Amino acid sequence: MKKLIVLLLVALLAIGVFTACRAEGPPAPTPEATPALATPMPAPEPEPTQHPNAANMRIALVEHSPWSVSHHAWTYWGPFPAIRWFQDSHGLSANSMEFFQPHEASDEARIHLVTDAILEWDSNVIIMNGGGFAAAAAQLQEMFPEVKFILIEAAPYGEAAENLAAILFAEEQAGFLAGYAAVMEGHRSLGFMGCTGSHRALPTVVRYGHGFLQGAEYAAAALGLEEGAVTVRYTYLGRFARYSAHTTVAADWFADGVEVIFATNSDANMAAMTAARDAGGLVIGADIDQSLAGDFVLTSAVKALDRSVYEMLTGILNGEFRNGMRRFDASNNGIGLSMENSHFQTFTQAQYDAIFSLLADGTVRVDDTVSDSPAGVLDLRFVTLYFIN
Repeated sequence: MKKLIVLLLVALLAIGVFTACRAEGPPAPTPEATPALATPMPAPEPEPTQHPNAANMRIALVEHSPWSVSHHAWTYWGPFPAIRWFQDSHGLSANSMEFFQPHEASDEARIHLVTDAILEWDSNVIIMNGGGFAAAAAQLQEMFPEVKFILIEAAPYGEAAENLAAILFAEEQAGFLAGYAAVMEGHRSLGFMGCTGSHRALPTVVRYGHGFLQGAEYAAAALGLEEGAVTVRYTYLGRFARYSAHTTVAADWFADGVEVIFATNSDANMAAMTAARDAGGLVIGADIDQSLAGDFVLTSAVKALDRSVYEMLTGILNGEFRNGMRRFDASNNGIGLSMENSHFQTFTQAQYDAIFSLLADGTVRVDDTVSDSPAGVLDLRFVTLYFIN
């Protein structure tokens, strides 16, 4: 059941881990606004120390399904480097972390996998990735009260016990920045693509998409564009692992004049990148900085996956575990655009700093409603939405 994560090369960066601004003439942010808040990056690395509790920590990083590919992206930006950074900083041995992945995508398999990690490998810290663990986490926290659980990008069913912390991100704000930047850059024909879970689009994907629409709306209003001047094709592509079919959809969009596709999670992201490379289009990545995939990646909407995990592990080591929900957003540099590695031609760092500061101080609020369709939820005047069910 055990799999050691292998450090893959740049090619795997193409694998992603993967509202309200009513924009009735909002003021255009200016470079004179609040100074820059940095794109999320880890805090400076602390001096290495031999922590007295270091020898007792056994960390298990657990995926939710046998076909999940997000751990490849984590190799570069997320829990894996955060754990390695944590190990090096506090004197933990290299074998104090192990990776686990189930043989099937079911709550029973996930619970069995985590149980094995605890009983057979003596793990006392479990890091679980994604909404697939929402149900399992609720049971596991009761089954093993002495174990600390960290659930990433999801909340457990019911209440979080004293031994469980859920790390959540404001995807709607990250999506807002992506849509805003795309329109400010001069693009008027946009697309949004995301895959669904077992029955419907995942909440993280929905928040990304709804935020993207609101950001485009806000920028169009700020620029004084005509109503309906920006068009957005918007779809959820169905279940994962349909890469070729999704690539065809993205290629058709580019052929019809779509300039930029914001693609979130797994196959949608890979498909859009393949189509963009072949068609000369642009893609906005999600979750991690995907700029090394090629100069067709306009920018990436990123989350502080690494810093959030590092902070939680440090708290556990120091006996200061913070259970419950913890949200990372613009106010604590938990989300942002990877401006340093973006390929903007006209959208500037000063413009980014200005709009980011408005998100961070609450001047701009982004609707985070999760619904099956953005139609009827968002009040769009400057964006013409084509929702493809």
